[in-house]
Amino acid sequence: MAERIIGIDLGTSNSAAAIIQGGKPTIIPSAEGQTAHGKAFPSVVAFPKDGSAMLVGTPAVNQAVTNPENTITKAKRKMGTDHVYKIQGKEYKPQQISAFILQKIKKDAEAFTGDKITKAVITVPAYFDDNQRQATKDAGTIAGLEVARIINEPTAASLAFGLDKAKQEMKILVFDFGGGTLDVTIMEMGGGVFEVQSTSGDTKLGGTDMDLSIMDYVKEEFRKKEGVDLSSDKKAMERLREACEKAKIQLSGVMETDINLPYIHEKTALEVKLTRAKLDSIVTSLVERCKPSIDKALEDAKISASEITKIVLVGGPTRMPIVKKFVTDAIGKEAESGVDPMEAVAFGAAVQAGILAGDVESDIVLLDVTPLTLGIETLGGVREPIIERNTTIPTSKDKTFTTAADSQTAVTINVVQGERPMVADNVSLGSFNLTDVPPAPRGVPQINVKFDIDANGIINVTAKDLGTGKDAKITVESSTKLSDEEVEKLKEDAEKHAEEDKKKKDTVDIKNEAESFIYTTEKLVNQDL
Repeated sequence: MAERIIGIDLGTSNSAAAIIQGGKPTIIPSAEGQTAHGKAFPSVVAFPKDGSAMLVGTPAVNQAVTNPENTITKAKRKMGTDHVYKIQGKEYKPQQISAFILQKIKKDAEAFTGDKITKAVITVPAYFDDNQRQATKDAGTIAGLEVARIINEPTAASLAFGLDKAKQEMKILVFDFGGGTLDVTIMEMGGGVFEVQSTSGDTKLGGTDMDLSIMDYVKEEFRKKEGVDLSSDKKAMERLREACEKAKIQLSGVMETDINLPYIHEKTALEVKLTRAKLDSIVTSLVERCKPSIDKALEDAKISASEITKIVLVGGPTRMPIVKKFVTDAIGKEAESGVDPMEAVAFGAAVQAGILAGDVESDIVLLDVTPLTLGIETLGGVREPIIERNTTIPTSKDKTFTTAADSQTAVTINVVQGERPMVADNVSLGSFNLTDVPPAPRGVPQINVKFDIDANGIINVTAKDLGTGKDAKITVESSTKLSDEEVEKLKEDAEKHAEEDKKKKDTVDIKNEAESFIYTTEKLVNQDL
């Protein structure tokens, strides 16, 4: 029997998992059953006040109102950073918290299948940098899972809809609107190859923002009627948040619903009727904020909306009629149907897992991209790009450099990631030294720097002295403070400061050229003497 590999959608708010059974992906239920959110595993970890066993998933959610200080949510947003959670005198890294969630999924998957599960395919957002991907792999290892593959969420979603089976070439737009973020990805499919063309999004826009807007409306209606402001009552606000989220979900299937919360304030009950029309008016401005991300993804992919062949919707908010209509109007065609948007990513991860395990026949090749430009620091603090943003991975590229001073016997390679031309405006991923370079005049030694990125987006950098053959290398680990918000900020900064950056770089280039000219002139003069 082939080994079992599960597919996991490790989400910010909620997670899901699936496995191939009878040739088709099947959702793995949690021991507690499916949540109201549509996924089986809330991404929540809690440590009870009495010191009893840690709680993960639905049990952790159920006690969050009374134990908020010992409850951790949205750890995915901290992956790839050095953030530390301090709980009851102990410290936990984001990888550990994510590992607790993965352990819960692993345990329930084993109970569901009756088999021991040791391998998994885990999905990540397309914009995740190498640190965040490495942190995700580390979380899997901590949880006792060998991560067979890290794949991008939009790629997984496309697999879930069976688009890999289509014979014709396609341009696919994946609209992933989750609880905390929006991601719009353009992919091309042809000849069994999925290739990401572009990705854009908003890391501060999601279903949670809708919930907050609904809460503001309901809270104000209650204040007008009862003269009571609930804002300072944490327990009441948590009850209101849950009720508003539930109402939002219900209004995707009905035209009106009632929000009833008895004893919300002393003996006073909250009773508010919410119609779908009113909900639409509340969230319209948030939905319209999705348009720039669609436009940017199309622009980066150098295609028009009319060229899109298929639309794939992912995430809870895409169940809402107003969101479906918005995407249809923006692109000019209906989205694919047949797969629940909340299950699509887990289904796709299971398909990829099935391919790796031999449970699914497929000739598909998945080609993802690196989200930010990779390069090294050169003289004057200038970033020299080696692998450009949106380059298809796996890939390998190299450039040859030289020394900056006479008799230089060591070279420091500072690996940087970002879109700005000056190193100081980007993020350093790590540095290493190539030593024992034979003393020689400046510009004589030839140092080749090679970048290798594997299918999981993990980077290896090698520096080699072409004269001696000696080399040094580094595998970039998840040691930097580069979050998904910072990835988007780096892209925005690059656009905002383009002219200013050009002036800085030009100044350094002129200085470097002048110094090189002076050095060469002095050398010629000394030779004549």
